Amino acid sequence: MAEELWVYVLLIGLAGFLSLGLSLFSYYKLQEAPGGRQYMIAALLSSVFTFAYIFELTSSTLKEVKFWLGAEYLVMPFIPGFLLWMCVKYAGIELRQRHLYLLFLPPIISVFTHHTNELHHLYYSSIRLRENTSLSTVELTYGPLFYVHALYLFLCLVTSIVLLLLQLKKAPFRFRMQIIMMVMGLFVPIAANYFYVNKYSHMGIDLGPVSMSLSFIFHGIALLSYQMFNVLPIAREKIFDSMREGVVVLDQRGAVLDYNQAMLTVVPELSQLSVGKAIHKVLHDQVLAGLICQGKECDYKCNQDGTVNHYQVRFSPVFRKNKEVIGTIITFMNISERVLLQDKLKKLASFDGLTNVYNRTYFMDSAESLLNSSVNGASLVLFDIDHFKQVNDTYGHEAGDIVLSQVASEAKSHLRADDLLGRYGGEEFIILLPETTIEEAFVIANQLRISIAASLIKVDRRPVQVTSSFGVSYIPGREEFTRERLKGVVGNADQALYHAKRNGRNNVQVFLEEDLVLNQGRLQ
Repeated sequence: MAEELWVYVLLIGLAGFLSLGLSLFSYYKLQEAPGGRQYMIAALLSSVFTFAYIFELTSSTLKEVKFWLGAEYLVMPFIPGFLLWMCVKYAGIELRQRHLYLLFLPPIISVFTHHTNELHHLYYSSIRLRENTSLSTVELTYGPLFYVHALYLFLCLVTSIVLLLLQLKKAPFRFRMQIIMMVMGLFVPIAANYFYVNKYSHMGIDLGPVSMSLSFIFHGIALLSYQMFNVLPIAREKIFDSMREGVVVLDQRGAVLDYNQAMLTVVPELSQLSVGKAIHKVLHDQVLAGLICQGKECDYKCNQDGTVNHYQVRFSPVFRKNKEVIGTIITFMNISERVLLQDKLKKLASFDGLTNVYNRTYFMDSAESLLNSSVNGASLVLFDIDHFKQVNDTYGHEAGDIVLSQVASEAKSHLRADDLLGRYGGEEFIILLPETTIEEAFVIANQLRISIAASLIKVDRRPVQVTSSFGVSYIPGREEFTRERLKGVVGNADQALYHAKRNGRNNVQVFLEEDLVLNQGRLQ
């Protein structure tokens, strides 16, 4: 064997082992990753093709050359198809079964026509060994079907390149470098085949096997340096950016690495210029910056163009294989609808549905909380509608509901911002007047009594007039207030109310510790 041939055999052999090594690596590391299996198969086919070509180069007879050429053509026609399939998967596109049939139909035809070439000579017009050269390389005269295969190879590689370049503009910088590596890897076989088909290669040596291995070197660089199949940069456009939740990715120093489109609704100041900057320097909202610096799951409320939105902020650490934290994924989930629903449910649980005032339970809770604050004394008023049963019996329960609503509305119009009003039960209402003396409470209650008596409530176009009886008690603000003490004060107001009813109704009575003092405010 000529010394010059050994150089080529060694070079091609190294390329074959490289392809085999990359195939084995992807088998153990990338088998489940999108595009990983296609990469593994393409590298394996390239390795088989390369070793078969070594045997072709070292063959001494035309018969041996044809045998190994046939071995090459069992695998080589399928490599472009698997490379295209790999790039399609890499871009996040799924091919249907019929598309795969169409993709691999041309290489199947190439394999068949190549191995039946002796019958029709449409793939190679002639096959012979070169003369007057130091190497026994084969000289091929191409037939029309060979150019069909060459066109298929060219289209597969060019389509793969175009597919990747279309994603280049949308990808962040680190992903662009990765795509460029892949494009360079796909361009090398095109250049090598151009030189071989046009007979520009030295002494007819086919550099296709070497070019394929060089191609997988570029893919390997993207694989090892940029985590090609693990990061899925192109699928990011379809998955990451289409997420409803806002997502921002930070490195271990708190600098912005990436974000999706939904994040712009939360933090409009984010832009490509933000990448690489510390998140607290990007954010205008210092409250949000503080929450992110704490790194704990929390809720965030913000006003965006006059609309209040609520977000649940979640933090997910990103680990290396050695469990070292290399970054953080922060997710902003819009929970505005849930918060609104909770507010509605809270309102339903707190308010009386008919009169739209506090129900008894919520009133008692609110009153206890208010009395345990810095309130310096308060008065409590309990009142009900006189002869309310007669209203129901005369006009019906629907009319009674209207009366209750109108009386509650009248009571609300007489109260201050800090006063509490609740429906205590049936036709009975309760009022808490903080920072109000017993004398002031008497005046307020009497004004309300007069206003209710003077109101004409229309029920089916008929006027209905009702009166109310009131009991007032006082709450000193000296000691810690308990629910039992509150019930005691309510009981005192109830005694005063009972006394008002005993005294002809439509009047206000005040409960004092020494005695029950009756007022003279009853209308005649």
